[in-house]
Amino acid sequence: MERTCIIVGASHAAAQLAPSLRQEGWEGRIVVIGDEPRLPYHRPPLSKAYLLGDKQADDLLIRAADVYTRFNIEFRLGERVESIDRGDRTITLRSGEKLAYDKLALCTGTRVRTVTLPGSTLPGVHYLRNIADIDRIRGDVRTGGRAVIVGGGYIGLETAAVLTKLGMHTTVLEMAPRVLARVTAPQVSTFFERVHREEGVDVRTGIAVRGFEGTSRVEKVVCADGSSFDADLVIIGVGVMPNVELAAHANLATDNGILVDACARTADPDIVAAGDCTMHPSPYYGYIRLESVPNATEQAKSAAAALCGKEKPYAALPWFWSDQYDIKLQIAGLNQGYDEVVVRGDLRSDRSFCAFYLKDGRLIAADCVNRPQEFMFSKKLIAGQIVVSATQLADEAVPLKSLTEVAKVEN
Repeated sequence: MERTCIIVGASHAAAQLAPSLRQEGWEGRIVVIGDEPRLPYHRPPLSKAYLLGDKQADDLLIRAADVYTRFNIEFRLGERVESIDRGDRTITLRSGEKLAYDKLALCTGTRVRTVTLPGSTLPGVHYLRNIADIDRIRGDVRTGGRAVIVGGGYIGLETAAVLTKLGMHTTVLEMAPRVLARVTAPQVSTFFERVHREEGVDVRTGIAVRGFEGTSRVEKVVCADGSSFDADLVIIGVGVMPNVELAAHANLATDNGILVDACARTADPDIVAAGDCTMHPSPYYGYIRLESVPNATEQAKSAAAALCGKEKPYAALPWFWSDQYDIKLQIAGLNQGYDEVVVRGDLRSDRSFCAFYLKDGRLIAADCVNRPQEFMFSKKLIAGQIVVSATQLADEAVPLKSLTEVAKVEN
């Protein structure tokens, strides 16, 4: 009898895992089940090129339909998996239909964190996660209109940049004392606040939203300090949550993600998980959960190998990016626990610099703004755990490339 691998979630991870299964030698059926009516697509451009109108939905596809056809990969789109029966090795769809599996991959991703504030369900109040969300937002965009974004994280700031370019008067409301407070040093937060204000965005920090007001649709955002902001469009961007419910109900271990090993295996030998929904070991940072396209792609390759009985541990250095105005921010590593920040360049006036994060004298992460070469060599320095001094990192006369080459000679 032909063996079947079911992949739950038509995500970035699924788009990689399915063809990788074929490349690893899987000869049975591959069935991908996704709750959206679309083939897997790139999500980072949603808040940028797609919202701006520079890309259409078909431009976002990770792979064209004929690629999946060539690999004999089946899709069940617009359907939702409700439960997993590990004993019978079946899944149940919302329709009640049961499907049997030999191997199962959970690529369930994340969902937006929602709020229950007064007026949060008014028309004109939006979240941003998928194509349908952006289509609704685009319907409320108008030149000269007023947009309020709740949350000063990467999604909030990227969206602010696009809405401003589209001619809207944009306000960003952030409850923390600074934007990007969870992910960057104060110096970098100050830089991004300055840039957005220079572009015309009204950035307010240390302000909590109390609710939304309006008759037939949102008209105003009301804050806890008594202030209010007129709004034709509101976007709430206060983070995401991993979709672990399927795994948890099937008695698979979860802890802010589905717990997997370095090969993306759960405790069940027939089930793997990959992407934003997983909590996995990193050789650099211990157990982590990443919201990252590179992570989803590389971890999916390890998961595919594991399903075919092979050991290909995932050990890539985390990296990310964000596009805002003329700024390309590239991030190497994770800066949790840093005790020193070293800046290369002038972030007070220029739009090109690097911020290096050190812990106990060792480089653990770097934020590189419009400096692709330094980003590339920062990744090598961090991954190679190469010893560098703060003085060397700060000195623009010392190329980072030379530091990686010295390490090669020493080794």
